[in-house]
Amino acid sequence: MITSIELGNFLAHSDTRLEFDNGVTVFVGHNGAGKSSIIDGITFALFGQHTRKSNKGLIKRGSNQGYSKVNFSVNGKSFEAVRKIDSKGTLSAKFTEIIGDEKVEIAAGERKQFGESMTQEVEKAIGLDFEKLKVASIVQQGELNAIINAKPKEFKELLNAIIGIDKLDVASESMKAVNKEFRENIRSKIGYDDTHIDILSRELERYQNEIKESEPQKIQLQNKQKQLQDKVEGLRKKVETEAPKIDKLNQLEARKRELIEYAKEAIHEIQQEISENERKIRDCEGCFEHASLKEDLESKIQRVEQAVEDTLKKIQEMKSKTASLREKQSLAAKLQLKDNKCPVCDSYVEKLNPLFQEEHLKQELESLQEQIVLKEKEHQMYNQKRKEFSEKLQSARDAEATLRAHSISSKEELDKIQEEIKIKKENIQKIPSTNNSNLVEISQIDSHAKTIFENISELESDTSGFDEQEFLNLKKSVNEKQMELSSVDQQIGAILEKISKGIEQTKIIENAVSELKVVKEYVTNLDEIQNNVFSRDGPVATSLRSWALNAISAKASEYLALLNTKIQRIQLTEKARDISIICNSKSEELDLESLSGGEKVSVALSLRLGMANLLGASNLNLMILDEPTTHLDAERKKSLVGVLSQLSNISNSETPMQFIIITHDAEIFEDSTVEQIYKFESSEQGSRVTLLN
Repeated sequence: MITSIELGNFLAHSDTRLEFDNGVTVFVGHNGAGKSSIIDGITFALFGQHTRKSNKGLIKRGSNQGYSKVNFSVNGKSFEAVRKIDSKGTLSAKFTEIIGDEKVEIAAGERKQFGESMTQEVEKAIGLDFEKLKVASIVQQGELNAIINAKPKEFKELLNAIIGIDKLDVASESMKAVNKEFRENIRSKIGYDDTHIDILSRELERYQNEIKESEPQKIQLQNKQKQLQDKVEGLRKKVETEAPKIDKLNQLEARKRELIEYAKEAIHEIQQEISENERKIRDCEGCFEHASLKEDLESKIQRVEQAVEDTLKKIQEMKSKTASLREKQSLAAKLQLKDNKCPVCDSYVEKLNPLFQEEHLKQELESLQEQIVLKEKEHQMYNQKRKEFSEKLQSARDAEATLRAHSISSKEELDKIQEEIKIKKENIQKIPSTNNSNLVEISQIDSHAKTIFENISELESDTSGFDEQEFLNLKKSVNEKQMELSSVDQQIGAILEKISKGIEQTKIIENAVSELKVVKEYVTNLDEIQNNVFSRDGPVATSLRSWALNAISAKASEYLALLNTKIQRIQLTEKARDISIICNSKSEELDLESLSGGEKVSVALSLRLGMANLLGASNLNLMILDEPTTHLDAERKKSLVGVLSQLSNISNSETPMQFIIITHDAEIFEDSTVEQIYKFESSEQGSRVTLLN
């Protein structure tokens, strides 16, 4: 049992200490006065857990740290559990055993990695963890009312939740998830799962039928293929025998064209040769006459060039003399005698030297000019002669070059060429027209033409009796048969591929079906486990519920006997999907609806105590009823107080119980026999708690 609780700056409590004893303790007060904070204080000190959103929310507003301390006794031993928390969220904890005046530390903090956990030590001492304590020792608002008013099906769900059978739903869902994941793994591995066995079996049958039907088709096509292969082979041999004749025909036509072309080219070459020789004769005509004058003309040009040079020299001399005379004439104009006196020395001169007489110089100049004109005409005449001789010399040289170019050294050679032209022209006249009808005459042109004609004659002999159209029809027949054979080959390939694929798929499906049958057996076992073990209506749950119902019924009947009612025994029975509550007096079965309000509350409380006992609440022997009057009318509330007043009977039994009742209905306890009532009130400093009696 809990002997005391101390709260410092914890939730709404600044400094609260409450003492507890066996029996019933009631907390009364308005909502928000801090009554339910006592529950959070107990669970926080013991397990470090609570119903608030965060640990920091446990610290009273305006404070830096808060703590909760709970003292309790279990099996004759006394313990103290303390947990503190500061504004930074830092936690500290200590769990000690009180032996006399000493405190022996059992655990401090939650260093689970080092094997040190205060919570685990508390759980060992109490025999419950936080979740089990909530179910076994704390009756939440409305739960008693739910037990009283629940329909059979609803009561079953409530019982399932309290004794934990509803957890089978979680296990069942986990099994479903395992089953689903297993199927997905199988599907990922082989592409199918056990639900596809029937589909695969039909698919297997289809492939087996296809293989069976394809075998006769394959044999029929293979026979047809052999026949066509033989036909194609025979036709090909004929084509191979006749094919060279086609080539020889082509060669024959080519040789004929070659002979005709050769004849044309031969005629053309002779004509070109005649034309070339005629041009040669035309080019060389008169060249010997011109070439014979070359040496004489070269001699004449040499003499004329000498005369040109001499006349040019004479003209230059006369022009120099003219310039000298002009200078003298200019000087003579200045040397005029005046009174027979020299203008230079003023001496007496009877007559001037003719070289200084203007008239004389004038006559000399005129005579010299006439001579220059005559010499220039002579020079021009020699230049003309040189030009004429040069042109004739060039003609002689050109004639000589022409003869040299045509390799003609004498007139006799030209005469010989002229005679050859005449003979070739006569030969051309003898060559027949170039066509296929006179190949024999054409072959007489020369030895090469004769060789070609002999080849033509040989080819004509080899191709004699060959019908090209028949050969083309033969080739066409080969192609048609080959196409037919290719079509049959493709059909055989398709059949073989179909059979191969069928055999391959058959093996794959047979292996898959074989493996999936094992999978199906495994999944069936999982389904059986799920239905039998984890289903809330399966045999395991039903058996567990039957045992729980008997245990709860027996314990509830014991508690009910201590509450001084006419009901002697409670029996919980399960039928179909419902659970019924059967109450019995000493002599008869009592209808639940016929019970008074107090009797109904007694039944509900006894059942709840029976459930708590089943869950293992014996170590703390504590039960907290949080707002048990919620949703109860005045008569039911009065009945509840009557029942709660008798809880001391349970506390004084062989297994004493401690009850903490939390309610805001203070007035209902005014005339009750409950000895320990704490009143909770709100104030500016926090919750204020007063012991009323």
